[in-house]
Amino acid sequence: MEVVETQAAKANSDLPVRFASALVMLAIVGVAIWYNDPLLTWLIALVAIVCLVEFVMLMVKATTNIPFRLAGILVGAVYILLAGAVLAGLPLLFFGAAVGVVIFTDVFAYFFGRTIGGPKIAPSISPSKTWAGLLGGMLGAALFMVVLGVVYYFIAGLGTVSEILADNTVEFSTIAAIGAGLAVVAQAGDFFESWLKRRAGVKDSSRLIPGHGGIFDRIDGLLPVALVIGILTRFFGVM
Repeated sequence: MEVVETQAAKANSDLPVRFASALVMLAIVGVAIWYNDPLLTWLIALVAIVCLVEFVMLMVKATTNIPFRLAGILVGAVYILLAGAVLAGLPLLFFGAAVGVVIFTDVFAYFFGRTIGGPKIAPSISPSKTWAGLLGGMLGAALFMVVLGVVYYFIAGLGTVSEILADNTVEFSTIAAIGAGLAVVAQAGDFFESWLKRRAGVKDSSRLIPGHGGIFDRIDGLLPVALVIGILTRFFGVM
């Protein structure tokens, strides 16, 4: 009990630092989005490279088997750099959708998990992840996607909010389902990094971001979401 209370107290004491770091990160991304290319592309490239460096460091610690280590680094390089390339090539609307889905998934999962609690999904990999948190994340991502779609339609002059929702019920149901599915994808990316960090015996991928760990810790869910959104945009002929 004392250990749990100590961890909770430490987490609460880190909140100001985490909040300040989050504001700085949001400001950097916001400025990059505002000015768009080439600033946004360069930011994505920088983040991808730093993430890859952190991934390599984790792989080095995770296994002493050289063939496994090299194979893991190769797969990780393809995974991270391909996701970065997809993100850089997405239209701003879909880039915002990818980032927003991950943020809303994390926020809703955190509050649902803390409020409801309940059974853990995979306690040996990520002890804090619960089924309630996953469902909360799916709800948050679905709501975000619907709101994003409504705002886009509204700005395009396709009617009032009520008219847009009434005239596009099936479409927005599909959008909500896609959002919920992307939340599962984001959580899978989170679990993958958690598993790798446990293999490496570390808490964070690095100490680059005060209160948040490393870049990989912040975008572990964004990487697979970017890849799936890239596939979906190709499938539906958006790009």
